[in-house]
Amino acid sequence: MTYTFLLLNLFVILIPIVLTLDKKTTGVESLKFNVLPSLIVTFVFSEIAVFLTGLKAWNFNTAYLVGSSYRGLPLEEYLFLFTFSFAGLGIYNYLNAKFPKNDLQKYGLAVSHMLIGLCIALLFFAYTKWYTAIAFAFLMLLLIGVEYINTLRFMYRFYRAFVVALIPFYICYGILCNLPVISYDEKQNVGFDLANIPFENHFFMMATLLLGVYLAEVFKSRRKR
Repeated sequence: MTYTFLLLNLFVILIPIVLTLDKKTTGVESLKFNVLPSLIVTFVFSEIAVFLTGLKAWNFNTAYLVGSSYRGLPLEEYLFLFTFSFAGLGIYNYLNAKFPKNDLQKYGLAVSHMLIGLCIALLFFAYTKWYTAIAFAFLMLLLIGVEYINTLRFMYRFYRAFVVALIPFYICYGILCNLPVISYDEKQNVGFDLANIPFENHFFMMATLLLGVYLAEVFKSRRKR
């Protein structure tokens, strides 16, 4: 029981490793390029997680933790931010190698516009709820930055990877939220759950993956110069 969250991290980190076994796609060597973006994602979002944990918007059940923490955030949560970003990049790269066509990129902006609209609506109606406000504000800023400031075009591929990443997302958060390893203060979110997983978790995860993919694409473009 103590190692539940830790074992989930092991499960997540194995996902990109297993995907590299497909000889027609990227090999194990490519995984090294996912490390730096994932570390940056971990640093950025761990600051948010520390803040939300300090507010008691997130609460961790010590029965499922090894007991090590830093700044009030369990070691497992830092690892989870890293492993999920790392796995998301692994899925992103695998799908890009397996299905290299980018014909549907023209629809990426329309999807981003819908998401930006959703973010604005949630910020308008739930700005007093910390988890909701932070999750949707951060995602909105990322979407605006990627679509209107960034010149690299990859959002269709990102959305494709996000949909596939929902599979491990529901497995992991299904366990984390139903045991529960993590519980959430409904005063700090909209109170709408899917399989007992807060609505905000989906968009918080989307933001972590988007930042990781953006950084990976920027680093890749610089390597090609």
